[in-house]
Amino acid sequence: MPTEWPIREVARLAGTTSRTLRHYDHIGVLRPSRVGPDGHRFYDQHCVVRLQRILLLRELGLGLSDIADVLTGERDVAAALRTHLALLESERDRLERRIESVRTTLRKTEEGERLMADEILDGFNHERYRDEVIERWGRDAYESGAQWWRGLSPEERDGIQREQHEIASAFGAAHAAGAPPEGEEVQGITQRHYTWVSRGWQGRNPTAEQFAGLGQMYVDDPRFAATYDRHGEGTAAFIRDAMRAYADGNLR
Repeated sequence: MPTEWPIREVARLAGTTSRTLRHYDHIGVLRPSRVGPDGHRFYDQHCVVRLQRILLLRELGLGLSDIADVLTGERDVAAALRTHLALLESERDRLERRIESVRTTLRKTEEGERLMADEILDGFNHERYRDEVIERWGRDAYESGAQWWRGLSPEERDGIQREQHEIASAFGAAHAAGAPPEGEEVQGITQRHYTWVSRGWQGRNPTAEQFAGLGQMYVDDPRFAATYDRHGEGTAAFIRDAMRAYADGNLR
């Protein structure tokens, strides 16, 4: 395994050019580990790690002079890389949500379903629901849920979204039929919803207060309310009442 690489190889691996690397050398942002007798530049592991940092900072929109200042002020490279890793993971999460948004839009377009603006634009606002979840259940709950969602395959995510749609449709049909939220039929749907919610809690069963509080958020948050009320006006409030009845009858 080589301990250093020639400039042409480093440029190829980094998706840049030898000319760019020579420019980095000239301005002092990335010096080669050594220069051969023929003038060819070579880069060791330390140089390659520094180049990775430069490329990452470029992607964040920093200019070369600013990058030089950042790198000069760094004393703990590992800590800097951990920070950048967190930023990249956050970006990956947002991109995955954009993919799911387009997939949902495509599916609903093909199936003739009504499209909601919050679904179409999901992933373009990476803070969606974050504040509500943290306020109600804490930062650990948000981070745990986000990590769980990122770990799912596209097929698993699609299956979860389809089941949510089926559950919401069942609630809407029961509400339209005049079924009472505390009745056996609706409570059966609510049991399915409780199981569905528990999946997102990594198998932990929500308490009565948590489950009832989630139902209240379906009404209080206009985005949730719009999502459920598309299955019939008042469906969000109907689901809230059903969840409250389920919590009182089964979780206390």
